[in-house]
Amino acid sequence: MPNYYQPEIETASREQILAWQNERLVKQVQHVWDNVPYYRAKMEERGLTPADIQSVEDLHKLPFLTKADLRDAYPYGLLGKPLSECVRIQSTSGTTGRRVVAFYTQHDIDLWEDCCARAIVAAGGTKEDVVQVAYGYGLFTGGPGLNGGSHRVGCLTLPMSSGNTERQLQFMTDLETTILCCTPSYAAYLGESIAEAGLRDKIKLKAGIFGAEAWSEEMRRDIEQSLGIKAYDIYGLTETSGPGVAYECSEQSGMHINEDHFLAEIIDPDTGEVLPEGSKGELVFTALTKEAFPLLRYRTRDICVLTRKPCSCGRTHVKMSKPMGRSDDMLIIKGVNVFPSQIETVLLEQGYPANYQIIVDRVNHSDTLEVMVEMSPEKFSDSLADIHEEEKKLVAALKTMLGIYAKVRIVSPKSITRSEGKAVRIIDKRKI
Repeated sequence: MPNYYQPEIETASREQILAWQNERLVKQVQHVWDNVPYYRAKMEERGLTPADIQSVEDLHKLPFLTKADLRDAYPYGLLGKPLSECVRIQSTSGTTGRRVVAFYTQHDIDLWEDCCARAIVAAGGTKEDVVQVAYGYGLFTGGPGLNGGSHRVGCLTLPMSSGNTERQLQFMTDLETTILCCTPSYAAYLGESIAEAGLRDKIKLKAGIFGAEAWSEEMRRDIEQSLGIKAYDIYGLTETSGPGVAYECSEQSGMHINEDHFLAEIIDPDTGEVLPEGSKGELVFTALTKEAFPLLRYRTRDICVLTRKPCSCGRTHVKMSKPMGRSDDMLIIKGVNVFPSQIETVLLEQGYPANYQIIVDRVNHSDTLEVMVEMSPEKFSDSLADIHEEEKKLVAALKTMLGIYAKVRIVSPKSITRSEGKAVRIIDKRKI
């Protein structure tokens, strides 16, 4: 049986999962103490030594790590292995401040690819499938992670990377791709392109594995309809390895976290207090098996919920909800918390495509919110009166959802630049 397919792990009892986590946490804390002076100093500030961490019950004693720590420790300050044992780096796609660089031993890469393989299998993948990886390659983790996972499963792997849509469609039809891996915004764009090219009957896709950016349930339904597939969510961070930290199964009611490798907590983002299961809060991860970049209690800033309710797929690992926003990306407009996902939900419910931009500015010392949205081909009209009426409807729907006024500007179809990687949804001019 291939290495990635481990039903005894994915369907293990809670007691067995805890036993693995306890053993690996103790070992990982000692590894970090011995090899990462930056984190050892943070432990010493709290009067902690590895002896204070005997099980998962002691996890809350450990200090958090944040993206600011990763930038402060750039490039080698959080390295847990000699460079001679590291075989790769990956980096975040952020554009401000120092880049976050994560290091990998070969063992780290093997485990990461196993996790991505589990995601492909959960989406129905087998060695008979053709997997088209249209995530970006290079420093971004999306392409390399799903590429390696596809190899693990034994699929024919098309390492397309993002962009060059005409070539994407050619290979998709000629080689009869069955599983597509890319960002949800690019999947939506491919769906549009397939319809325009009249290729719908030639597409053999059955599933898609989409991540790296927020997307709503409404967007999932649109993608599934346009591509004729079942769309699966996948979650990960460069800081903890990349995609494959968690993934959806056929039930599509949350993403199973690979608990043999990643220990998850939910905390109050303001106080840092650990919250009970079922509470909405900030997701925190401890990497239990990563050697080169062994982060403990890393604050993701993603807001979600954890649940251990039994899953129809038989997997027993805890599930995380689709992130409901980010505590650091949340927009505060006139004192009101606004998440882009709320705006997307309204637009899709009103029949508009998932291509939009949110523009925030400050005029005369007051915040302004504008939503620029494309008119769908079905709603297309040259009548200014019709457009104005549609804008009024959206303004009312957004005020109901957000509680504040948002100006709406409807533009012609395909006038907003399509994304071939991560979509640029927010333009916050207050920071410029």
